[in-house]
Amino acid sequence: MVFKRLLGSKVTRSLTVASVLLEMKRALNRGNNVRALLLLGVAVLAWQWAVIGLVAQGLASVIRRGSSSDSGSKSRAS
Repeated sequence: MVFKRLLGSKVTRSLTVASVLLEMKRALNRGNNVRALLLLGVAVLAWQWAVIGLVAQGLASVIRRGSSSDSGSKSRAS
């Protein structure tokens, strides 16, 4: 019950939306417009449901780590 109240609070939702928007900015800076557009949609949904934003943040960090480790291994191989 406390966890549900925490996730539904305005502060938590605001922080989640801000975090998703920062991830969107990072995607735009890297030239990934499709990911940025998807994250904008997630930010809109995250205002209503904070869990969606939290899940998107987790997925974005996993994807980012996966892509950076792939590029690192390719540069080491050559």
